[in-house]
Amino acid sequence: MDAGRVGGVSQRGREVKISPRGISLIRRHEGLRLKAYRCPAGVLTIGIGHTGPDVTPDMEIDEEEAERLLKGDLGGVYDAIGDLVDVDLNQNEFDALCSLVFNIGRQAFKSSTLLRLLNQGQRYPAAQQFGRWVHAGREVLPGLIKRRDDERSLFLELA
Repeated sequence: MDAGRVGGVSQRGREVKISPRGISLIRRHEGLRLKAYRCPAGVLTIGIGHTGPDVTPDMEIDEEEAERLLKGDLGGVYDAIGDLVDVDLNQNEFDALCSLVFNIGRQAFKSSTLLRLLNQGQRYPAAQQFGRWVHAGREVLPGLIKRRDDERSLFLELA
């Protein structure tokens, strides 16, 4: 994967980017942590849900760096959605998928029933799949239940 689309995803000649509402959804559920920590799945994380080989156990950043990392991470999310989703999305659907892909990653999204149903044009059955993504390892996390409920509600809301 390249460094990520900075602008957004092209759909029918228009560029779609995550809206302030979508960013707010991610921020609300990821939180902001300026010191590296291990998330419930045991992954080193910093900022607004940033993970990767650049995160070290003793790492500390400021809010400006957290914003820069988030913008870069969203580029990878845009790549995943642009590469994998074959149907046009309204803004709410796009925002909900951005939050999901940000959290579960490209590979999990690529193999998901949610994506398969969405690409078949089955939006409502696809939306019901958000609720399957509530585990960290084998443990069901209440925070993920709430996040998926918020994502599903946004996905189904008329834009």
